[in-house]
Amino acid sequence: MMNQVDERIQIKLDRIEQSHRIEQDNSALLVVDMQHGFLDEGASLEVPRGREIIPNIVQLVAACRQQQIPVIFTEFVYATMVPCLRGDPFGPEHLPAEKGQPTGYGFASNNCLIGPGAGRGEESAATVEALAPRDDELVIQAHTYDKFYGTHLDLALRSQGIQRLMLTGVTTDVCVNSTLIAASMQNYRVTAVTDGMATIHDHIHDACLQIWQNKFARLANTSQLLSEINSA
Repeated sequence: MMNQVDERIQIKLDRIEQSHRIEQDNSALLVVDMQHGFLDEGASLEVPRGREIIPNIVQLVAACRQQQIPVIFTEFVYATMVPCLRGDPFGPEHLPAEKGQPTGYGFASNNCLIGPGAGRGEESAATVEALAPRDDELVIQAHTYDKFYGTHLDLALRSQGIQRLMLTGVTTDVCVNSTLIAASMQNYRVTAVTDGMATIHDHIHDACLQIWQNKFARLANTSQLLSEINSA
């Protein structure tokens, strides 16, 4: 039996559920950082669970394309001409590898590096082929975790009349988290796709969902959103 506080929380969640439902004319799907450098086996910043969510995101992308709902991709990139903290000290893996020195987690490995010495293969900044953007779809390259900061993402969304966002990608606690909170702060109605995002540890993923649900986003799974998209 729910107490008064639980009842009030449920009333709030019900209101969020209704106000954040997907509408064809003002919604978009944002696919965050589904790149080789985070998904490929052997990548210095590999997120193994990220490969498990690809089929769900593929379904969402296909449904949005069918319903003419914009799909926007982001890619985290590092460049030596933008020597930000995301590389040193927080992400040494993004720094240019040095000949004869070890690579891998905790070491300079060219991960998602662009420009001279750009990461290749499992360290590439490119979106994985299973989710390859079409030529007419926007790809935002960002040097920070928040994909709004220093990019034209907000302008691109508002110029298309977008008010509602479905967020997917990796990692739940870093780039997805930063972007989701930024979107909420700019008054977008955000839906976090619970089985369309991943990070290294399940308990961190779950903690993010709990925090978002209270103040920042609606939570929904792929099946629920496919139903909404197809009936939008």
